[in-house]
This record gives sequence, C-alpha cells and structure tokens, in this order.
Amino acid sequence: MPKDITRKCIVTGKVLDKEQLLRFVKAPDGRIVPDFKKRLPGKGVYVVNAKTALEKAIKTNLFAKALKEKARVDAELAEQVEHLLLKQALDAISLAKKAGVLILGMDKVTEAVKKGKVAFLLEASDAGSDGHKKMMAYAKNLEVFNLFKIEELDKELARENTVYLALAKGNMAKAVRETFVRLTSFLTN
Repeated sequence: MPKDITRKCIVTGKVLDKEQLLRFVKAPDGRIVPDFKKRLPGKGVYVVNAKTALEKAIKTNLFAKALKEKARVDAELAEQVEHLLLKQALDAISLAKKAGVLILGMDKVTEAVKKGKVAFLLEASDAGSDGHKKMMAYAKNLEVFNLFKIEELDKELARENTVYLALAKGNMAKAVRETFVRLTSFLTN
C-alpha cells in the first residue's frame, strides 16, 4: 500500500488504508477529538473503525502514548463517535432523498427491486416479520442494512411509518453505502 493513504492503528499496530480508520487529533485544550473529515490541524492519531478498539484506546490511554504527550480523553468518546457516524448515515439518507435517488415505501421498493434498479436496501431494525419475509423474497441478492428504527427514519425523512427504503443504482448509492458500511463496521467490531 502506498504510504500516503495508509496509517497505523494505535490499538492493533496494523497499517491500514485511511478509510478503514478513524482519525483523532489533540485539540488546543488538550482533549482528543474526532476528525473524520481530516480538516483539523495537528498530528492525526488513528484507530481502526471498531467500537471495541476505540474503547480499548480510551481505557489504556493509548492516545497520549501515541502522541508522546499528555492528552485528555472524555469517557464518552466512543458514544460521541457512534453518534457522529449515525448522524453521517442519516445525513446521507437525506441527501439521497434531495437528489431524487431514494425509493420509499414497500410497494415502490418492491417494484424497483423487481426491475433491477436498486443498489441496496435499508430496512428499519424494528420492521415486522411479515413485511421482512416478503421483502427478502424479492431482495435475494441485495445487500440489506438494518441500522435505524422506524422512528429515526420518520424523523429524518419527515414521514410516517418509514420501514423500507432503497437507493437507486449510481454514484450517490455508492457514497451512502460507504457511510452505512462504516457505521456497521464500527458497531459490530
């Protein structure tokens, strides 16, 4: 891997692509803060995109060790990161809606799936089992994400009872999928 796109995780010691890592910097007040957009000044410190790894870095003071100087880490940093990643994923859904590539509702999603126009599906994590079975019968070869509850989707999209949505194939779908994969990786590793 070329050096300019890879960094070393302070927890695992593995050299990985920057897209697989979470970037943090030391703020002027000495606190460690997330810098996922890589816009803040200062030396970046990287942790593999996994909640368990971040919790270990916090617990064992690995940020200060990596920086070789004092650094303050909020006990809630892992929850802050989870919240940021959730917000990024919800923002991506809103952006897809504005771009006109978000397909909403079971009937419209089913029709789009049958026509092969769908890149992937998002099913509310609290979807009913009947609807789930029907949708999965159509979406056999599609990737399905279950990241949000109906209430969260309703609030983000200003709708009621948002259980199924899909993204039409294209560049926007790729970008939204990246945010979903990043969130899923953080939550499950």
